[in-house]
Amino acid sequence: MKTSAERLAVLGCAGLVAVTVAGCGSVTDAVKGDSGTSITMGTTALTSALDPAAAYDSGAWLLLRNTFQSLLAFPAASSTPSPDAAQSCEFTGGEATQYHCTMRAGLKFSNGHPLTAADVVYSIERTKKINDPNGPAGLLSSIKAVEAKGDNEVVFQLTAPDATLPAKLAGPAGAIVDHQVFPADKVLSNDQMVGSGPYRFDSVETMSGGKNLGKVVLVPNDKYTGDAKLRNNKFTVKYYDKPADLKTALDKGDVDLTDSSLEPNTAAQMRSDQQGGKTDFQVVEGDSNDTRSLAFNTKDATAGNAAVRRAAAQLIDRKALARDVFARTVQPLYSMVPAGVSGHSNAFFDQYGDQDAAKAKKILSDAKVQMPVKLTLTWGRSRAGSAEADALKKQLEAGGLFEVTVQQEADWGAYKKGWNEGKYQAYIVGWYADYPDADNYIAPLIVGGGVFHNGWDDNRISGKLLPDGLKQADRGAAAPGYTQVQQIVAENVPLIPLFQNKAFYAARSSITGVESTVDTTGVFRFWEIGRSGK
Repeated sequence: MKTSAERLAVLGCAGLVAVTVAGCGSVTDAVKGDSGTSITMGTTALTSALDPAAAYDSGAWLLLRNTFQSLLAFPAASSTPSPDAAQSCEFTGGEATQYHCTMRAGLKFSNGHPLTAADVVYSIERTKKINDPNGPAGLLSSIKAVEAKGDNEVVFQLTAPDATLPAKLAGPAGAIVDHQVFPADKVLSNDQMVGSGPYRFDSVETMSGGKNLGKVVLVPNDKYTGDAKLRNNKFTVKYYDKPADLKTALDKGDVDLTDSSLEPNTAAQMRSDQQGGKTDFQVVEGDSNDTRSLAFNTKDATAGNAAVRRAAAQLIDRKALARDVFARTVQPLYSMVPAGVSGHSNAFFDQYGDQDAAKAKKILSDAKVQMPVKLTLTWGRSRAGSAEADALKKQLEAGGLFEVTVQQEADWGAYKKGWNEGKYQAYIVGWYADYPDADNYIAPLIVGGGVFHNGWDDNRISGKLLPDGLKQADRGAAAPGYTQVQQIVAENVPLIPLFQNKAFYAARSSITGVESTVDTTGVFRFWEIGRSGK
């Protein structure tokens, strides 16, 4: 993913056996918003689909987390989901194969239709049935059946133990849709979205000449009865094609704040200016679960050679990439699981250490690989522009072992299609976890070739270690298994972890609440954002 909201957890999630709702806030305060406060946010996290059955990128999830409810949600700074549309949820029985939720009473969608257990069942079955190739249906694959018992109870039967189910249901993959509005077998158009979250969609515009969203306006949902208390009465999200365009919009006052989309050197300079008292902007720095990797098409004649991939891993200099290209707005990553998440290890450093051309040459020589290895490196979008791919090219060509051709596919849809069809040899990808758990940084990326279609799988991982990990309701207890998984990945190198981002949110000095929502969950809560000095 993603796809491109930021969600880094301090601890593994879904260790919860039972969750019960806390006291509710004032419904009146929650839905009316702070009168007269309109906020505009800018992002380069482009997206084209808002229907929860088809939306599976950060640009869409940024909106869906604020406009739809799920049974559960991640509270601020928590790695454990709590009830949202549910009153309580719990696993029942000896293993994590049956999950039971009791709904809150009196829930309504923004159009006034009642929200009941039947809508929950409809939503889950609909996403699985549509099975959009770019959607989140895969997150629900462990659900064998879901049943409504009356209006207020939902029971999930699972195909196998899945202790991460609560975390999966807490994201937009578990978004509850109105069965009277959303068709059962096809995706609903973006201008017809209806949810039950704190905001409702007021208008949706696309970029000129394309399908990507350009501007979305949200207003308070007066039917919402949850806990969020809105500090604004309108929240607009504007999408920009390039980080430079977003910075220009911020400077001109077209947006009040940005997400972590600014070009790295720009974010670093703004932070420095703030610390020196040279700017009216504020920069809030936080953790991010956005990881970046170099993926290989293991079915390709060249990239399919494990020795080639190992040699590449031996040549990558993550510290230089973080320092010289990203102005220390990222931190080197030697693990599929980011630092701070239970299950993190330094498997790639343990296997390869620092950049060493001599060791890389020996790997290739021992495998009788002709040098220089001709390799095409493809990239799509990057906060650093072409500098990221150019730096990787330079690193791989150290010692004359590789001859790298860099190419860009700037169209996001075409880029995804390219890796789906196996057109690339090596390609740069980003991953934004669906939920803060080690399993979600591993399984989607490597089981059966993963979402980036690298063609690699290892039965020790997909058939044993990952299924065993899903039996552990105590997610910390599952960490040793995930460490073993990463050792296997480091030995075979279907992908090379490069770095994990730090989050830098820039805002005008009058904007309040940003620091309250930039946390380890990666959920950006629009309702926390306000304005001082009105």
